[in-house]
Amino acid sequence: MYLVYKPEGTEEPQRWKYQPKKLMSPERELLEKLTSKNFAEFTVDVQKGNSRCRRALLYVYLKRQHPTLKFDDVDFAWDELTLEHSKGELLLMREQIVDTVPPDQLDAVRAKLDAEIAVAFEDPEEEGKAELPIAG
Repeated sequence: MYLVYKPEGTEEPQRWKYQPKKLMSPERELLEKLTSKNFAEFTVDVQKGNSRCRRALLYVYLKRQHPTLKFDDVDFAWDELTLEHSKGELLLMREQIVDTVPPDQLDAVRAKLDAEIAVAFEDPEEEGKAELPIAG
């Protein structure tokens, strides 16, 4: 999964690989402090689109590049920040939908996933080892 930030007027988006299990302890603790959620709740809410969680996650990634950045300085239009699954993750989801989707909805869900797979970012390091971003 990737956090993708494309401020208006920029050609190329900034893309960070979002792997909750790979965030360092101080970053996890900061995310908990900024969002008032434990890290397991944070990982679920960031995927659900919680605004504060996504802003906090963007802050953590931007702070790596700009150590003096303040949280209050992170401001963006909602359409400038997205969370996107990689191609490998989408393929994995497609394999697993049989277990979770009612049979009468299966074709529609497969079609939606196929459309997303066609345009998804392909991570060359991920080949054969994609996993869904869940922190335990």
